[in-house]
Amino acid sequence: MTLTAYTQKVRELPLVSLFCSCILHKLQGDSATSVVDLNLCSIRDMEVIELSKRASGQAFEVILKPPTFDGAPELKATTPPRQKPSLEEIQKKLDAAHERRKCQEAELLKHLAERREHEREVAQKALTKERQEQRQMHLNASQEWMHLNASQGRMHLNTSQERMHLNTSQEEVSGSAVRSISSDPVLLDEGLNEVVLCLCFSGQDQHGGKEKRGIVGRCTEQTDLV
Repeated sequence: MTLTAYTQKVRELPLVSLFCSCILHKLQGDSATSVVDLNLCSIRDMEVIELSKRASGQAFEVILKPPTFDGAPELKATTPPRQKPSLEEIQKKLDAAHERRKCQEAELLKHLAERREHEREVAQKALTKERQEQRQMHLNASQEWMHLNASQGRMHLNTSQERMHLNTSQEEVSGSAVRSISSDPVLLDEGLNEVVLCLCFSGQDQHGGKEKRGIVGRCTEQTDLV
């Protein structure tokens, strides 16, 4: 079906026919007027297939043939010719690339130096902290040892003083007992003679000092006073 036939089919519709009769003029014959020119391409024919026909309307399928470019100017995708770079431009590009490479190397070396410095600072801080902890531990151990020695010294001193006080008390009790026995005539008349022996000797205590220890013994013997 040509464009003219399709136009006639469309004009058969009520509203479309009325609109077309008011605006468009009637096409006569199948001439060059049936050719639709779209600038670079021309559609010379089409195919219309009727799909369904109902009371509400008709359905058509329009198949357009591929456009042809007969007589159209040939288009070529051309690019402007590339200008060859001169030796000076090549040298400038090489110098710029060398400068960029030097800058990148300098940045990399700077980054590595900063990282190495940071690692060194971290290691130094850790070593200083460890030394401080060791020094503090040694100081605490020394203080504990001194406190323990002082406590032991005070304990030995208190023990020695208690022993000296006990010995002094025993000597005083022994002396008073001897004096009371020798001065009592009743005990002498009964024939009882009590002798109190005080043996004193010198010894050495744990602190290197000398102390006197007395052993009081009581000896009772019966004698005849006849």
